Amino acid sequence: MKAPVLGRFFGQAKVETLPDIAAAALRSDRFRLEREGDWKRLESILVKMERGRLRTLPDDDILALPALYRIAASSLAVARETSLDKATLSFLESLVQRAWFQVYGPRRGLIGWLRGFLGGGLSQSVQQIWLDICIALAAMVAGTITGWLLVRGDQEWYYSLVPSQFADTRVPGASREVLLQSLAVDKDAQGLGAFATYLFSNNAGVAIMAFALGFAFGVPSVLLLVQNMAILGAMWWLYSNAGLSWEFAGWLGVHGTTELFAILLAGAAGIHVGRSMAFPGKRSIMSATAISGRRAAQVMAGVVMMLVVAAILEAFPRQLLGMQDRLMIGGSMLALWLTYFFALRPPKASAISGDIR
Repeated sequence: MKAPVLGRFFGQAKVETLPDIAAAALRSDRFRLEREGDWKRLESILVKMERGRLRTLPDDDILALPALYRIAASSLAVARETSLDKATLSFLESLVQRAWFQVYGPRRGLIGWLRGFLGGGLSQSVQQIWLDICIALAAMVAGTITGWLLVRGDQEWYYSLVPSQFADTRVPGASREVLLQSLAVDKDAQGLGAFATYLFSNNAGVAIMAFALGFAFGVPSVLLLVQNMAILGAMWWLYSNAGLSWEFAGWLGVHGTTELFAILLAGAAGIHVGRSMAFPGKRSIMSATAISGRRAAQVMAGVVMMLVVAAILEAFPRQLLGMQDRLMIGGSMLALWLTYFFALRPPKASAISGDIR
């Protein structure tokens, strides 16, 4: 007499007998035995790769890895469909997951990626958008000149161009002493950490906007650069008119060579994406945009790092050092960025392929 065993199958009661269970176990054992050799070979390869012993693997094992991965993935699919024993299913799920990572996963960890990024990937991406940098630079220079000329022609333009937080004592008609005091060294360093955080968020907002607006064929990015640099032109006129050009240059240069460079690159990255959409060349628009977008994203990662540096320089050296020290730091930072971005020639393999001219 057969002993019934109660089970559940899709919510319905099902009666299984001991011979049925034995047959299912036999099928599971047969399934495992037929493929276990491939599974063990795959597992031994994975163990060596995970321990960093790739060079000890024979060529045959390396060439067989993709095929063994597909066999394991197929076995997992069969095991799930036929409801094989839980131990076999768990083993295959773990094996396939580990094999997928070795076959399709990233080749480098975070440290390796960061080494490649700072060691050549970022600078080569910047070099590849040189034309867009020239366009963005022309827009920034034009904006500065426009702000200067507008305020020189009519001082009322100053209040339209310069935000209210900058137009405190720094307004047309202010005495030289008052304007010089606004550039003075601040001996009290309390609160400068919070000030640095505020400056970073403010500058990052401008840079992100300059980049994000590039999707409209780059035109809004150009206009944003012109508008922001008109503020600089207006303020430069104010201090120059009071005979404080060098003092203002030192006050601005200590962080401005980094901050304005970052905004320049952000605007160029946005223009690069917009230009690739407007002029995709022989590629499709989607393909051209994808390539330029990856390159621009890499540039923007560098922009974020530069803005962090700019915020620190703006909050501490600018507030605590004199004019000569400010000018020296600003000039050194400009030379550093120019050397890093344009003098460094990284390996060709480190860059994103598919340059768009």
